[in-house]
Formats: sequence, structure tokens, C-alpha cells
Amino acid sequence: MKAITLRDFGAPEMMQLSEVEKPSPEDGQILIKVMNSSVNRPDIIQREGNYPPPPGDSEILGLEVAGVVESSGNNTTRFKPGERVVALVGGGGYAEFALAREDHSMSIPDSVSFEQAACICETYITAYLNLFMLGEVQGKKSVLIHGGGGGVATAAIQLCKALTPETEVFVTASSAKLDRVAQQGADHVIDYREQEFAGEIKRLTGSRGVDVILDHIGAKYLEPNMKSLALAGTLMLIGVMGGIKAELNLATMMVKRQRIIGSVLRSRPVPEKASIIARFEETVMPLFAAGKIEPEISATFPLKDATEAHKLMEQGGHFGKIILEMEHA
Repeated sequence: MKAITLRDFGAPEMMQLSEVEKPSPEDGQILIKVMNSSVNRPDIIQREGNYPPPPGDSEILGLEVAGVVESSGNNTTRFKPGERVVALVGGGGYAEFALAREDHSMSIPDSVSFEQAACICETYITAYLNLFMLGEVQGKKSVLIHGGGGGVATAAIQLCKALTPETEVFVTASSAKLDRVAQQGADHVIDYREQEFAGEIKRLTGSRGVDVILDHIGAKYLEPNMKSLALAGTLMLIGVMGGIKAELNLATMMVKRQRIIGSVLRSRPVPEKASIIARFEETVMPLFAAGKIEPEISATFPLKDATEAHKLMEQGGHFGKIILEMEHA
């Protein structure tokens, strides 16, 4: 099969289209004929040599696939060959065929295309896990989402508006993306390049702050994030693009009863991921089937042009997901 491999760690040009051995499913696995995959920020970090796959998972880039079941291993009972599925994978998505655990896979609703389905697992499950399962945003007054226009942020806005419409949604974004973020349903959009977001949150909330913050920046945003949190607020940290070390005023954190929760999805134990996916499938997949949530797609590239897809993500001008399309003979 054709797959993207790395000549070495480094720049996007280190990726190449190669012929590799087609994998075979083992116990609990299905083999998926991939129609679409997607590009996610962790793919870039892995390409640079800083985010290896979990033990036993494919070294090939790619964390989510949408396609058709090709075959099944032992101890699989749910899916039959020919069924349309979407799956969260530990690696292997940038290829014509990919292995997935059956309990990490979901049926694709008839109304959802393969291209749309390829947007679901990494970003929507990440947003759902961190905002609703861990951050407990349901029933809260407000949430701040950083990085409006990115895949996780777009998913987070949509989930908040669909599942907790009473929650006030604040989003930071660059100047060029403000209008489109507002169109996604954000109640307040803050231009992080022109405005100091902690000050804006204080002004917009009457000094109360927000209940939950979803942040992928890390150290650079730690101080303003803590200033933006309300009493008993929660900071969900899902990335460290802005550094890994920063000072924290523990006394203020204690007095305000605030929480910081660090969270990643890829390295969680297999049964834990299965449990998260099962809950997501029950709660969120019906929203896709009903057309109440529709993934935002920025661009689609053929697999052979994965280098260009990575360059687009690194430039940061995209809005929504960047998709890879397989060209099966």
C-alpha cells in the first residue's frame, strides 16, 4: 500500500510517499480501507521527532481515519466488511489502509461524508473529553476557548452551542478569523493580537471571570489564564505550543479554589480510550447524524501532497480541518 513515511525527523520535506507492507488485523482490530484522514497538530510534533506513537502503534503519522472495513481480526463482533467507519488510531492514518481497534471505531452516519467523518475523532473527542467529561462545563456559566479557527477550537464551540446552549462562549482568535469564529456561534471573540485577553475577560464578565478555559498554548498563557478564571474555575491544559515552564501563584490558586488539569488523549490506556469513545458515540454522534453539527473543512490534499498540507497548518492561516484524501486504484 501507499503511505507517507519519514526520511528523517524535521521539516515537512522529510515526508515522502512510499510503498509499505499492508498491515493485517490482530485480536480486537479491524483493517480499514482509508478514504480520508486528517492533519492534526500532534502530527507535526511527531514529524519533528518530539511525539512518538504509543508502544505497538504504527510509526506512520495520522491519528484518525474514515473509510470502509476491509477485514477483521479475531474477537471482533461489531463491524462487517464494507461498513463505513471512523476510528481514532494511535498512528497509521497517512496510508491507504490502517489498523484500528474495533472499540476505538464508530459507524459513520449515512448523512456524513468520509471527508467530514475524518474530522471527527481527534478534535471533537478531544473537545468533548476536556470540556464535558473533565472540565464539566455543563451547567457552568461561561467557557473561554483559545485558538479560534483551529480544529479543536471549532469543535469545542460547536459542542458548547449544541450541548450547553446556556453557556456563554468566549474565544480568542487572530484578526483575520474573528468574523468566522463569530459565525460558529461564539458569543464573544477576542483578537489576541490587538487585545490583552485577560483584561477583556474581566471587562466582559464584570470581573467574575470564566468557569472553564480550554488552552493549548501553555506557559505563555498561564498567568493571564489564571487571572481569567472565576472562583472555583478550571483550566484544561491540552497543549504547550507557548512553552512548558511558567511561574504560578499558588496562594491565589488556593484562595480562589481553582483547578489545573493536564490532559492528552493519545497516550491514555486502551480501555480508557474505548470508554471515552463509547460515551462520545452515544452523546455526540447523533448530532452529526441530525446535521446539528457539521465539521469545518479548510482544505483537502491528496495523500501525495501531505507535505503541502503540513506547510498550510504551520502557516496557521487555515480555518477548521485539513484533510488528506486517498487515491485508491
